[in-house]
Amino acid sequence: MKILGIGNAIVDVICKVDDNFILKNNLTKGLMKLIFDESEFKELLSNLKIEKTVSGGSVANSIVGLSQLQNNVGFIGKISDDKFGLKYEEGLKKENVDFFYSKKKEPLPTGTCLILITPDSERTMCTYLGTAGKINEKDIDDQAIKKSEIIFLEGYLWDEGEPKKAFDKSISCAKKVAMSLSDKFCVDRHKPHFLDLVKNKLDIIFANEGEISSLIEAKDFKEVIEFGMNIKKHLVITRGEKGAISINNNEIEEIDAKKNLKIIDLTGAGDLFAAGYLHGYINNYSQKECLKKGNEMSSKIIQQIGARIDLQ
Repeated sequence: MKILGIGNAIVDVICKVDDNFILKNNLTKGLMKLIFDESEFKELLSNLKIEKTVSGGSVANSIVGLSQLQNNVGFIGKISDDKFGLKYEEGLKKENVDFFYSKKKEPLPTGTCLILITPDSERTMCTYLGTAGKINEKDIDDQAIKKSEIIFLEGYLWDEGEPKKAFDKSISCAKKVAMSLSDKFCVDRHKPHFLDLVKNKLDIIFANEGEISSLIEAKDFKEVIEFGMNIKKHLVITRGEKGAISINNNEIEEIDAKKNLKIIDLTGAGDLFAAGYLHGYINNYSQKECLKKGNEMSSKIIQQIGARIDLQ
């Protein structure tokens, strides 16, 4: 297997809202809020009209993108034997992704993420992790990891306790490790740990400009470039309208963002960028070509609703 993703198995519930809904519910536009109370989550959902339901999760979105590019890929994520869990499993099967997890009835339901899209196409997320956040080392199939060229992890998954043990086991079994920093919220919450991972445990790191700047407390982007060159890793940074940059040891490549796109929904832009870049990487593209493929995939996804490219 080329790439095995390990992440939160979450069903995306996509809804269109106005700016007032974001304010009224004390949400910060463009960021992700973790909800720990199931009843609070259900109440939020009860006031919304659902546009679309898709089996998602950040790394799972990337893995599906890689599958659509004809790569042999798999995924590990914890689900419960319930309605959303079944939907999740079917969604991956339909996308030709090998799912290395046997579901059973769990005390908590399958994880769900409300993706709230405002008229400016920005997405604000409310995530109830459910059983996804209870992943532990027993849930990790070390044989599947050993048979994979690269594992791809998400910052969203990293947490103290059981998920951290699952993370550590995955890294210790892997040939090569890629990871997405996921969200500024995650970076700020786990800064010393993420810094240690980036410097010492990971081979390829995906981040947006805000995440990496926050991680190293950079005053300007020049400091980010210097950090990328000093760590001697493969660092890939998306910069929104400013395009993207990759730093691999001393080799720096940049690409401009595509212009005049009809942006509908920014959900999954980073996930699909990572899919395109990793596709290039495992197929021996140059750094520049990897960036181009990442750009192509993220440009497609932001012109439709949801984080899965519609191949129709």
